[in-house]
Amino acid sequence: MDVQERIKQQVSSNSVVLYMKGTAQFPQCGFSGAAVQMLKACGVQGLVTVDVLADPEIREGIKAYANWPTIPQLYINGEFVGGADIMREMYQQGELQKLLEAAAT
Repeated sequence: MDVQERIKQQVSSNSVVLYMKGTAQFPQCGFSGAAVQMLKACGVQGLVTVDVLADPEIREGIKAYANWPTIPQLYINGEFVGGADIMREMYQQGELQKLLEAAAT
């Protein structure tokens, strides 16, 4: 299975997936840490995180998958949502919470 197929399988078989540097318990960059904190604040259950530092193929492949150059990247129900800045903006406007609530049902 090539890296694009692996990514597609990950995002389509989990309702909330965060590609990040490090893990939810030990983020390895501030943006990844902020993304995890926002998702926790939204009460996300069953968050799946993928540590791009542990898999160089995924690290490069995820950038091509969404045509988005930075990490972290959030996917909800298979759809690319955005990175930490977009997540923060959506969170502050209440949009991220609504999207996550809809994904939980």
